[in-house]
Amino acid sequence: MDDKIQKLYDNLYDKGACLIAFSDVSGVQQAKGFPYAITIGYKLNDYILQGIDDKPTYEYFHHYRTVNACLDQLALYCQTYIQRLRYTSYMIPASQSSDSDRYAGAFPHKTAAVLSGSGWIGKSGLFVTPRWGSKIRLATVLTDYPLGVTNSPIFSGCGECNECVKACPAGAIVGKEYVSGQPRDTILDAEKCSRYMKEHFQNIGRGSVCGICIAVCPYNHLK
Repeated sequence: MDDKIQKLYDNLYDKGACLIAFSDVSGVQQAKGFPYAITIGYKLNDYILQGIDDKPTYEYFHHYRTVNACLDQLALYCQTYIQRLRYTSYMIPASQSSDSDRYAGAFPHKTAAVLSGSGWIGKSGLFVTPRWGSKIRLATVLTDYPLGVTNSPIFSGCGECNECVKACPAGAIVGKEYVSGQPRDTILDAEKCSRYMKEHFQNIGRGSVCGICIAVCPYNHLK
């Protein structure tokens, strides 16, 4: 890592990021022709997650939105920093729907994070890391800065665990381990999840977030 990127790395940590990782996304369709991605992760609050039992909470909904805003600020800082180095960069917000699929993001943050070797996509469809589990939100900055990284994905650590499958009130989690390149619906029915939330928890953030699968994941060590 050169000195300029090391400084960016250190500054992002100082500003609250818990994960900064780099990947080659030249083969990712949604990368808009950029060769590299910088993944920025922000850890969710353990105390708030512990408050989630069999339904979402107002506290988690507010925390979720606040963390997304923090990630967007970190990504904006990263974008600006790289532009000042006279390279091109483009930030992808933490939560921005695709034009073609309202249940998918404008860019697959989890794909870039997996390519960096920082974790895997769990049975829940969430990004899971050995250190932070699934209690982490992501944003991405695409760039042509010559990071020169080599991708090193790691194997899934879910194994035989099905805690998220059993806990999902919508029955939206299939229970299979994710295979790279396969459609999301092989592991998660996102529409079923969204429909259940809106039908049962419209009073909490208009049924937009849940968090139950995060609360039960053993990697999160919440209980």
